[in-house]
Amino acid sequence: MDELLGRKTPHSAPAEQAVVGSMLIDPRCVPVVLEKLRADEFYIKLNRDIYETMYAMFSYGQTIDPVTVLDQMKVRGVYQDNCENYLAEVMRITPTASNVLEYAAIVRDQALLRRLGETADEINNMVYEGSGEADAMLEAAERKIYALRQGRNVGGLVPVSSVVQTVFDDMSAAAASGSRIPGLSTGLPDLDNRILGLNRSDLVLVAARPGMGKTSIALNFTLHVAMALKKTVAVFSLEMSREQLVTRLLSRASLVPLQNLLTGQLSEQQWRDVADAAQALSATDIRIDDNPTLTVADMNAQCRRVPDLGLVVIDYLQLLQSAGSGHSWSNESRTQAVSDISRMMKIMAKELNVPVVCASQLSRANESRQDKRPMLSDLRESGAIEQDADVVIGLYRDGYYNKECENPNLAEAIVLKNRKGSTGTVELNWLPEYTSFASFERRRDDDY
Repeated sequence: MDELLGRKTPHSAPAEQAVVGSMLIDPRCVPVVLEKLRADEFYIKLNRDIYETMYAMFSYGQTIDPVTVLDQMKVRGVYQDNCENYLAEVMRITPTASNVLEYAAIVRDQALLRRLGETADEINNMVYEGSGEADAMLEAAERKIYALRQGRNVGGLVPVSSVVQTVFDDMSAAAASGSRIPGLSTGLPDLDNRILGLNRSDLVLVAARPGMGKTSIALNFTLHVAMALKKTVAVFSLEMSREQLVTRLLSRASLVPLQNLLTGQLSEQQWRDVADAAQALSATDIRIDDNPTLTVADMNAQCRRVPDLGLVVIDYLQLLQSAGSGHSWSNESRTQAVSDISRMMKIMAKELNVPVVCASQLSRANESRQDKRPMLSDLRESGAIEQDADVVIGLYRDGYYNKECENPNLAEAIVLKNRKGSTGTVELNWLPEYTSFASFERRRDDDY
């Protein structure tokens, strides 16, 4: 199409050849380039085939030189009659391998221009075909542009070689981090071991009856990810105000009882503790929106504009689904609304490539049972939520129902669903004075 319209597709053959030539001349360039370029960013197919071959060889620890690369191209079925002469030519015309990062930057820039042109054409076609309402088209256009900024494609068939490269990159990053879990830590080690942390693109549902602490544990995650891991966290609160949330965060961070903060009855030491916690909290990048009429599309649009986003927290699902309705829901329409919302949240998690933690209320079904521990079937309008969530954590405190129990502050985080591992119960310590949770064996001097 571009050729028919007299347009030249953005690409730089000399830069692509210089990248390949540098990697052949000096194998020390290979790991440096692999961190910067993907195979699909090469426009010329032969250059792409050579690059993919070298990537596979590097991944398997094979020696890279012109002879071994030619041999592997034959094994992979991408060898052409002119390959030997072509490799010799690109090595001859490459000025110096020391400038390989500059060559790679040119290749990447040209690839971005190609994708931008393709995306512009897709948006143009969508508008002139009239395929949907203006708001829906704007949402789709924003999603496509956001994917470009993240270096990802939206939709379409992707060759397995590209996916393998991404998987290897993730494995290498996990190995380099030295962490026991692939995801972000919740700050609760026993829970981390069970769910392997909060992983990218996962929808994590925290479900409980009112008063069990679902908002509290979501704020636990928020505080640890922001303060200890230095990640940006977006919090959407449809129930509490910004001020209420921050007061809770200050109570946990300062280890000063929430009641004291609310009444202002603090000792001199507590004032100092709160001041220190306020300074530490102000240094984090926690962003809070307490608009009670938010939709998932609103949240998604806001999150796309947040650089280096690490975690999204939503409190809570049932308020979200009713916020945009403006009328009472019948059981059937309510179930459909929650189904749509949960699906959109999972799509948001995948698109933003960050974990999304959402609090959800349980139905009253458990109240009629002798054992009141939550079950998946207790999720209100549960079918779609249960299907879309990657992890479902049910909260239970026996002390809530039985004041005479042996340990009223023993809490259970019951992992009801876990795509990445096993289900089961994790014991936690409920800290009522701070409306917070801690690992069961640890107390006031915990890390966040």
